[in-house]
Amino acid sequence: MTTTPTTPAPDAPPVPVVIEDPAPRAPETPPTPAPARSPAGNTAEKRTLFTRIEAYISRLSSRNNFWHRVTSLIWLPYAFRSGIKMKRIDGKTFEAVLPFRRFNRNWYNAMAGAALLGNAEIAGGMYVFGICGGEYTVVCKHLEYKFLRPCFGPARYLISPHEDINELVSRGGEFNIAITMDVQQQINKPGDKPKRVGRAVATFHVTPKSHHKSKRAARAAK
Repeated sequence: MTTTPTTPAPDAPPVPVVIEDPAPRAPETPPTPAPARSPAGNTAEKRTLFTRIEAYISRLSSRNNFWHRVTSLIWLPYAFRSGIKMKRIDGKTFEAVLPFRRFNRNWYNAMAGAALLGNAEIAGGMYVFGICGGEYTVVCKHLEYKFLRPCFGPARYLISPHEDINELVSRGGEFNIAITMDVQQQINKPGDKPKRVGRAVATFHVTPKSHHKSKRAARAAK
């Protein structure tokens, strides 16, 4: 019996592998921008005509002393009668000047203590409101005044905040800001040194107006 050696079969030709292209993808759509947010962090709502007018008047009142006087005649008559004015010395320093007029003086011809105390709140509020703008409400929570000596001339309120108010505004939401006001008798003659007649410390609570609206809406929903 004859055995025939088997020859291994030649290798089969390689089968080509076809890689199909993936299904075409739909073009990516750009992400939808997030809705604008109010200073309180809530989604901004469409402002009504009354809201826009209110914000415009608020910005107008802090623009200069002329418009501050005009708006004070209606909304803040005591500040109009006293004649207090805000001045910007430089980018960081502010002062308010209370004139030595009859309305602010007492019976022995010195600046009345009530005038110095009441205008301390007005000076501090004007300073805070002038930085925050018309989108915020400013309410005085605490005010103390230390009388040092009589004031026989115009009073100057030199304002110094305890914190960076611009940083607090940039964070959004409600916040408290404390300020110190050194009250000096304004110099009348060259060479005279200013006399410190008092020192006031005030704390203001600042709230975005949108926050008030969201609270009212929540109460109405209940």
